[in-house]
Amino acid sequence: MTTSPPSNEPDKSNLWQPNRTLSKRVETGVKALFALFAFVSVLTTIGIVLTLIFETVEFFQEVSIWRFLTDTQWTPLFTNKQFGIIVLISATLLISVIAIAVALPLGLLAAICLSEYAPAKLRKWLKPALEVLAGVPTVVFGYFALFTVTPFLQTFIPGIQGFNALSAGIVLGISIIPLVASLSEDAIYSVPRSLREGAYALGSTKRETITSVVLPAALSGIVASFILAISRAIGETMIVTIAAGQNPQLGFNPLVPIQTMTAYIVQVSKGDTPAGSLAYKTIFAVGMTLFLITLALNVFSYWFVRRFREKYE
Repeated sequence: MTTSPPSNEPDKSNLWQPNRTLSKRVETGVKALFALFAFVSVLTTIGIVLTLIFETVEFFQEVSIWRFLTDTQWTPLFTNKQFGIIVLISATLLISVIAIAVALPLGLLAAICLSEYAPAKLRKWLKPALEVLAGVPTVVFGYFALFTVTPFLQTFIPGIQGFNALSAGIVLGISIIPLVASLSEDAIYSVPRSLREGAYALGSTKRETITSVVLPAALSGIVASFILAISRAIGETMIVTIAAGQNPQLGFNPLVPIQTMTAYIVQVSKGDTPAGSLAYKTIFAVGMTLFLITLALNVFSYWFVRRFREKYE
């Protein structure tokens, strides 16, 4: 029976043990730090929602919900106070519909062009160039609508006024085109190449492949981008404040000045309204209404994506 000679090499397992312990401590610390960041964001959201709820409850202690929903005028800053939120909602919906009519078709067509038609080299610089438009401050878009788009529209629409919903809606739609185009392009580009090749093998043209195969496969992502863009349009502030005016009136005439929910919040937040007054509390009631609308859109988006998402290997 032979025995192996004793080894003079040091035991490396003892040398690695301190490094493993340090790595585990660092990993635990990083996890705790990330959890703290997530916890702070959740607390911030809860704080915002609770602030809206408490202030809105105080508002409805003085104004009935029925009056809030059925009045046809919005004049909380006047002597004859009326609190018909439907006036602000109609203006917000009007501008949002105009913006969506501009952004959705142009954004989707841009996404199809980038994903299916543009060469790879062109796509590499064209998509970032399109996304640069999203970095333009909205106040710049607002003055662009007021001093450029509105005078241009007045040349062939004589009845349009200086402040109007049409120019605000058009420019708002232009500002959210990058959002629709970028997210839709990501959804279209993620469709597996095998689906396209299968359609080509069956004799489909490129147009037929895009409309019958690619777009249905990317439908959940496209719809999610649309709903996100709609939420962005509803919550926009500076463009509508500058270009649409501050004239709360019920109706859907895009040629006259109107006031959206966000524009009213800006008006009251300028500091002319005493804090704690009923007029001051209206901004929280309007903010809660805006929050519920965007929440409903986000819930629908979440449900739609989960219901119609296509999964591929």
